[in-house]
Amino acid sequence: MGSAGGADDERPVHRVWVDAFELAVHPVTRRQYASFLQASGHEQPRDWNLFESPDDVPVVGVSWFDCLSYCAWRAAEGEPLRLPTEAEWERAARGGVEGVRYPWGETIPDWIPDSGRGPLAGPWPVTLGEPNAFGLYGIAANVHEWCADWYAADFYGASPERNPAGPAHGARRASRGGSWRHAVTISRSAARSRIDPSFRYTDYGFRVARG
Repeated sequence: MGSAGGADDERPVHRVWVDAFELAVHPVTRRQYASFLQASGHEQPRDWNLFESPDDVPVVGVSWFDCLSYCAWRAAEGEPLRLPTEAEWERAARGGVEGVRYPWGETIPDWIPDSGRGPLAGPWPVTLGEPNAFGLYGIAANVHEWCADWYAADFYGASPERNPAGPAHGARRASRGGSWRHAVTISRSAARSRIDPSFRYTDYGFRVARG
C-alpha cells in the first residue's frame, strides 16, 4: 500500500495481507439505489433530482451513513454486503500489479472522458471503458468511493500487516478514487481522501464488498 512519491499520508509504502473478499464490478448505480429508496423510505441523496441522469451512473450525494443503511437493506434481503476497507480497495484497484500509478497502468487510459480533464457535467455511466485486471470498471475514476475505515494521516506508520481496518477512532472517514468534479477526474491507486461521514457531496458514491 502507499506511494513514495505521493502525499505524506501515503507513506511509508508497506506490504499488507487481506483475507479473500469480493468487490462489486461497478459502483452502486442510481437504479440500484432507487430500489432501496422505494423499499425503505430512506431519505433521498443530496441533489437526487439535480442531474437528468440515466439510471446507469453511480449514485452520488450519499453520506457514509447512507451507504451503511443501503448495505443493511441488502443484508436483510439476503445479501450480506458492506463497505470495503482502504486496504481491500487498494488491493482491488491495483489489479494484482504493484508499483503502477493507475488501475490500468502508468498513464490515463484513452477512454477516460476528456482525457481525465474536469470538471465534467456529471458522472459517467458505470459500464464506460475497460475493466482493470480484476474486472472492475471505473475504479479510481468518476466518483469518490466511501471506505469503511476511519481516516488518520499517520495510520500507515502503525498499520497491522494483516487485514488493516483503519484506526479505532477518528473524525473523518476514508474514501478512494477520482471525481468528475475535479480538475483531474482519475486518482492514483494509492491516493487517499477523507471527509466527515455525515457529508453528502455530489461526487461521492460507493462500491460494495462481500466476504
